[in-house]
Amino acid sequence: MQTSTRSAALVASAVVTSAAIAIATAAAVTARTEGTSAAARTARTAATTRTAAAARTAATTRTTRTAAAARTAATARTAGTAAAARPAGGAGRPAPPNASEVGGALLARRGVVVHYQRRGLRPLPPRVPASAYVIADAGTGAVLAAKDAHGLYPPASTLKVLTAITMLPRLEPGAMVRATKRAASVEPNDVGLVPGHRYKAADLYRALLLISANDAAVALVQASGSFARGMALVNAEAHHLQAYDVVARQPNGLPAPGQVVSAYDLALIARKALSTPAFMSYDATLTARFPVKRHKRVLLVNQNSLLTGYRGGIGGKIGWTEKAGATYIGLARRHGVTLIVTILHATPLTEITSAERLLNWGFAAAGRVRPVGVLVPPLSPAGAATGQHAAGQAGDASALSGAQGRPADDVMRLGAGVAACLCVALLGGLAWLRRRVLHGRRAARG
Repeated sequence: MQTSTRSAALVASAVVTSAAIAIATAAAVTARTEGTSAAARTARTAATTRTAAAARTAATTRTTRTAAAARTAATARTAGTAAAARPAGGAGRPAPPNASEVGGALLARRGVVVHYQRRGLRPLPPRVPASAYVIADAGTGAVLAAKDAHGLYPPASTLKVLTAITMLPRLEPGAMVRATKRAASVEPNDVGLVPGHRYKAADLYRALLLISANDAAVALVQASGSFARGMALVNAEAHHLQAYDVVARQPNGLPAPGQVVSAYDLALIARKALSTPAFMSYDATLTARFPVKRHKRVLLVNQNSLLTGYRGGIGGKIGWTEKAGATYIGLARRHGVTLIVTILHATPLTEITSAERLLNWGFAAAGRVRPVGVLVPPLSPAGAATGQHAAGQAGDASALSGAQGRPADDVMRLGAGVAACLCVALLGGLAWLRRRVLHGRRAARG
């Protein structure tokens, strides 16, 4: 009897001890849960703070860069704001500001600008019948001489160079492009695209640059997905080059309200073309055959006589419309020096001769004149990278929140459940021991 009593006492003590352990365990689980939840909340708060700070920094950077670009573009366009609303180069345009012009303040002047380091050259570059021009060293970016460099004029077909350098990285030579009714109905259509017919991009590039095919230009930009998307890409490329004077409405340069360029911006575009091997290959092709349809091919002959008639000529693009007059981009290389010449609003049929005269002067003047300006480099993609970095940080913070954001109540319920299970097990053990004690007592009486 005494033995049973002692056993019962031991069991009771064990139960009390086990219950205490269970309660302590539950308390510890709850404490750890609360600590984890607090840590998670702290981590989420810190991540949110860092993300918000990064987002504000990125937004401030983008805002600052956008404002600076807008101010630069507005200043660059001031030189020819009135030109868009009246015949190009006409009288009455207000004098542009001399500060903050892209490429240098001297390029804001409307007259001829040139600086000599020493005597021995003619006082000025040759007189040419054009309203604006730029002669620049493609390698160094030095502008050797200019006339109304930032004046706004219609581009005519020189705009096709911008279309080409925009689409070349996006449309492989072997890509097939289906001609739309819009492309085929361009007048004059030049190469004669057939609606619904598929053409290789390489053939369209050749038609664009050799014979200045207007229909090919439309087909190429539409290959981006739509005409509007293609033109947005063309204007975005101009902005990337810091060619802020450019307003492109038609990919072929045909007349369109508000469509203008400057001689300076054409030089930026030409410099980019020079660094694009695919462009230079197409542009220097003298002849090619274009497959209009299955059994019809037409001969393409390069219209740029600088390639064959000028020593060192390596490329370029001619243009003409009634409103724009003659326009031209010329590229030439001699003795390791590569020059760019751009001409706007020239007397028709004089553009290539004028370019040759300016190039001759440029090769003679290289190293003997101080630059009057500089061809600025393309914009850095840092802005896009900053935006992507901020977006990445926001994503990381979101992932952290998802990984550590389990509500504390869930974990607390888990701890309470563990304690309850321990208590049930202990009570079950107590009941079993009680039955054993009672059974022993009955056996003793019997």
